[in-house]
Amino acid sequence: MKIATWNVNSLTARLQHVLDWLAANPIDVLCLQELKMTDDKFPLDVLKAAGYEAAVFGQKTYNGVAILSRTASRDVARNIEGFTDEQSRVIAATLDTPAGPVRVVNGYFVNGQAPGSEKFAYKMKWLDALREWLRAELAMHPQLVLLGDFNITPEDRDSFDPDGLRETIHHTTEEREHFKALLGLGLTDAFRLFEQPAKSYSWWDYRMLGYPKNRGLRIDHILVSAPLVPKAVGCVVDRVPRKWEKPSDHAPVVLDLALAG
Repeated sequence: MKIATWNVNSLTARLQHVLDWLAANPIDVLCLQELKMTDDKFPLDVLKAAGYEAAVFGQKTYNGVAILSRTASRDVARNIEGFTDEQSRVIAATLDTPAGPVRVVNGYFVNGQAPGSEKFAYKMKWLDALREWLRAELAMHPQLVLLGDFNITPEDRDSFDPDGLRETIHHTTEEREHFKALLGLGLTDAFRLFEQPAKSYSWWDYRMLGYPKNRGLRIDHILVSAPLVPKAVGCVVDRVPRKWEKPSDHAPVVLDLALAG
């Protein structure tokens, strides 16, 4: 089973990119963030023709998440239970596999703008709520994957300029402590299970030749629960779509799981 996360920064603008990438990479599950469209605008028929079912949680102009899968998902949940939020940021669904059900939780984490701002305070509350909700989800679903755009660099090596950007957004001690708290639930950063090239990032600013100069951040992550760790056989960032014309500023991250029955 291959599962990927990709912040497409508008599915309206990059539907063809998604279709082209899926044609070249016929994975089993693709989790999208920043759809920037309402549910009624989601291209269900086009994606079905490409071989994918979809669970969608859209929003006009901003946010929006979806889970594309080769087989139908079930028990779909939207946003964090018990946390009032007007933003469409989380969608979860269960997928049946030869190795039993796998719970997929796709999140577009709060950006936070800047430490000390109201948006940063919202990010902290949102992360608190996410962690407690995930604790319950893990109790019900031992095989769980949490993936998406986390808007957090877990370590200095996940930033092109860790010293210059220290304690700025995506790099704060508070954000990194929240990431560690997610790991404390029993989750593992799948990307770090494998040897990776130095300066491996998943996002590059459109400005100042961010991608050509590899001035990037690793903020798109795939975390797996303990039963899935021994089944992980590879995890990579696919930088190819970032080189296309008018790309998303994010690249897909792909996890390969051996889920034989």
